[in-house]
Amino acid sequence: MRIQQIRESLRREGAKPCHEARILRAWTRGWPLDSGPVAAKDYFPAALRAALPRLDAELASLLRLGSEHAGSDASSRLLLHLADGQSVESVLLPRDGLCVSSQVGCAVGCTFCMTGRDGLLRQLGSAEIVAQVVLARRRRKVAKVVFMGMGEPAHNMDNVLDAIELLGTEGGIGHKSLVFSTVGDRRVFERLPQATVKPALALSLHTTRADLRAQLLPKAQEIDPAELVELGERYARATGYPIQYQWTLLAGINDGDDELDGIVRLLKGKYAVMNFIPWNDVDGLDFRRPSWERAEAMSLHLYRHGILAKLRQSAGQDIAGACGQLRARSGDRAAKKPALTERRPAAGIARLA
Repeated sequence: MRIQQIRESLRREGAKPCHEARILRAWTRGWPLDSGPVAAKDYFPAALRAALPRLDAELASLLRLGSEHAGSDASSRLLLHLADGQSVESVLLPRDGLCVSSQVGCAVGCTFCMTGRDGLLRQLGSAEIVAQVVLARRRRKVAKVVFMGMGEPAHNMDNVLDAIELLGTEGGIGHKSLVFSTVGDRRVFERLPQATVKPALALSLHTTRADLRAQLLPKAQEIDPAELVELGERYARATGYPIQYQWTLLAGINDGDDELDGIVRLLKGKYAVMNFIPWNDVDGLDFRRPSWERAEAMSLHLYRHGILAKLRQSAGQDIAGACGQLRARSGDRAAKKPALTERRPAAGIARLA
């Protein structure tokens, strides 16, 4: 279901723009649909008021909670079943955040990610995306939504941007607290600047080497890392939000001194934040997390070169928190091991001068 279908249904029942806005505001915030400062019987037309129970049931049927797995760090991974029997995941994050999915599966096929192992199964409608926020808000406060769950948002652009617009207006979420995360697609840099609600942008960089990027992200649009950073910089300067560069740290693959030199070359002077994220263990894959000391040394090296770097402690380590793992286990699918050439770091690399 798409948000536009909800709007059309309301209008058929006689809703005016003010009624439509009130109902969508109530839904996106996890409240009863008739919530508001004026009693529903005094505010809504009779036909619309009578239709609310039916609409409420339709919205509730968009997805249901299959299972919840709480972590020790205040994160909680949710397995959600859609009306057609497919399932996706979302994650309640510490500090009032929520990570949502935009697709069932993913076409990019990142070799370190479980989600893309089966490819893309289907797109989520904009209402299905928002429904993840609604369900989460009925459990706890949600003040930030990141599109970093299952799927590549750029491959479901219309539905994702519709969801972002509703969340950033009636949903009451600050625009820079809506984070569009992508591996990089030129359509992103065309569409986002034109959007009514301009989200913050997270770009999955993972390496400064075009050849390694092609191995790690085999089906991503071919964009040289240097060009991707330049496209990101234009958006950052236009919106006033720094680009959040995502870098999944893989021991012996992208944690070497050569990559640090490349990051300094690409990001020095840019309106950017580098988020180093040690790899979340995934059953059946041969990647390894670098030591915490090595990750800290990498962050410190960038800081000394004037680049803001944050070392993220991956949420949900103790609940198999990597995207796609709950869905994979529920479907008994087997993961294939990637064939990447491991580049061992040089001796003493963990201690930078």
